[in-house]
Amino acid sequence: MKKLISYTKALIAEFQKDNIPLLGAAQAYYYLLSIVPLLILILSILPYLNIDSETAIQAMGNVLPSDTAEVFRENIIAVVERPSGGLLTVGILGTLWSASNGINAFIQSANQAYNVEETRSFIKVRLMSIALTVGMILAIIVALVLPVFGQVLIDMINIPSQTAILLNVLRWIISIAVIGAVLMALYHFAPNKNIPFKHILPGAILTAVLWQLISLAFSFYVSNFGNFSATYGSLGGIIILMLWFFLTGIILMIGAEINVIYHRRKDRGETQAA
Repeated sequence: MKKLISYTKALIAEFQKDNIPLLGAAQAYYYLLSIVPLLILILSILPYLNIDSETAIQAMGNVLPSDTAEVFRENIIAVVERPSGGLLTVGILGTLWSASNGINAFIQSANQAYNVEETRSFIKVRLMSIALTVGMILAIIVALVLPVFGQVLIDMINIPSQTAILLNVLRWIISIAVIGAVLMALYHFAPNKNIPFKHILPGAILTAVLWQLISLAFSFYVSNFGNFSATYGSLGGIIILMLWFFLTGIILMIGAEINVIYHRRKDRGETQAA
């Protein structure tokens, strides 16, 4: 119990010192810029899976905060119902460049959390941002396709019921494992500091759990209490999405700060033991 209280106090101190809400807001801005090309990329794949537009819209509503999918309804219908290889290519190029800016913002935030300066070259940081972006895109596609569209795909294959139950369980396990692996890579490679994977495991696990809980809680709040449409009109969906990205940025930074505290204490303990 004393250790938990000690970690909590240290986390609050780091939260205030590094101004986590400001870092979360900066990330949210870049995430918002990358969401459209990211959706174009994901949706450009769906027509080849024989998934209709209404199913895609419903699935987006399950993944994104409430009412946000309606903002992209016309884009979803246009992309899903009219497959285009050229659009897929443009989506890939646009996503890699735009979304890498979001990852780049997280890299700068992680460096601030670890109190280190960025000494790597611009080209190296940009290539690493793009590589991590590709990993996140794959994780998002897996997280979208397996839990949301998994049942649709299973029905298309028409396999025995016992095998279908096993696949239903596996699709969730694989989805969580892929997201966890991407978070581990993000926390390991983003800061300009060599951190062992075992020192970033606590932050990655807590981030994955917190992100799921916060997303569910925020979606419940928006659906039942937050009448954003009355205040912002047609911009309500964008405001909701921006707030969700803001919370996501804060959660990512909380995970990074937990890794910072854990890494420092482990290093201190190993130094004293030596």
